Amino acid sequence: MRPALHVISGLRTGGAETMLVALCGALTAASMPQHVVSLTGDGPNAAALERLGVTVHRLAPRGAAGSALALIRLARLIRSLRPAVIQGWLYHGDLFAAGAHRLAGAPRGTLLAWGLRNSDIDHARYGRLLAIGRRLSGWPGLVVSNSQAGADFHRAEGYRPRRLAVIPNGIDTARFRPDPAARAALRRELGLPDDAVVAVHAARLDPMKDHATLLAAAARLPDLRFLLAGEGTRGLALPGNALALGRRDDFARIQAAGDIAVSSSAFGEGFSNAVAEGMAAGLMPVATSVGDAGAILGGLGRLVPPRDPAALADALAGVAALPPPVRRAAGLAARARIESTYGVGAMAERFLAAWRGAGAGLENEIPPSARRAT
Repeated sequence: MRPALHVISGLRTGGAETMLVALCGALTAASMPQHVVSLTGDGPNAAALERLGVTVHRLAPRGAAGSALALIRLARLIRSLRPAVIQGWLYHGDLFAAGAHRLAGAPRGTLLAWGLRNSDIDHARYGRLLAIGRRLSGWPGLVVSNSQAGADFHRAEGYRPRRLAVIPNGIDTARFRPDPAARAALRRELGLPDDAVVAVHAARLDPMKDHATLLAAAARLPDLRFLLAGEGTRGLALPGNALALGRRDDFARIQAAGDIAVSSSAFGEGFSNAVAEGMAAGLMPVATSVGDAGAILGGLGRLVPPRDPAALADALAGVAALPPPVRRAAGLAARARIESTYGVGAMAERFLAAWRGAGAGLENEIPPSARRAT
């Protein structure tokens, strides 16, 4: 089978990077070779990909001359590999993939695909990239969005893709699962009582994640404990019931220690991995109605307006007040929803079907192992 070539901004810890690792793992298991180009060199997920047998190419361009050289190197890689598909991830990855595909001569049988991972976005920070993407959105044969909210936002911004597919993220439910041993061990490490109700907020420090609203809600709930896991969180001024863990690579263990998965995002989310991973771990979700959060929850947990600390605090208080057996049963229902709707195998199969439908040079049948992958 001809390989897939993925182009991504970098391989740090993040939602897009996590999904790239999951997809490459599933497709490698289905005997489809995977190559990943990182535009910022190394990151924690580079090693994770290489352990799966994925070849990682590190370009890391610097300045205009470096970017030109990186495009030439990427075009040469395309000519050498003759991939069935070049899949971009995030705006920078999309644009580099498009430029190198053109420079390589837009080879016949090699599909250019873009990947959109956000919904509404801060125009002050990303407006220029969004404008370039808008002008070039007819280049790729396929645009993949991980959320309906993201697809609708980019259409409203003037994106006019030839073909668009909405493919939700896939969650590794073997990794993110209820784990009593991990729960007890991490609580001991952090000094959290066994009977404490703990809300887990897994997000890097970024305006879109709106830690300010989360902490304002936490300050109203002194009896509820909060764990903040994500790069930059150690620098926050925290109320006494919150603990910042900084950047972590053991999110499955952290989720297992909690009772509530909380997302306070104000904008920009497409498909929230943190919410879905928490649900897979058996946590009851509380999320702001941003991106496809409502679709992920599917009527479970609590959905509140963004930028509203009082509403977020009320929702968290309501979940915390539930009898523990009721809360645990709701968490298991949340896990069942993720297992049935958002598995990694289903995501891999959807990518293969979308690539093939857009003209990628793939075999006619989807490998059954893609469906079985977890």
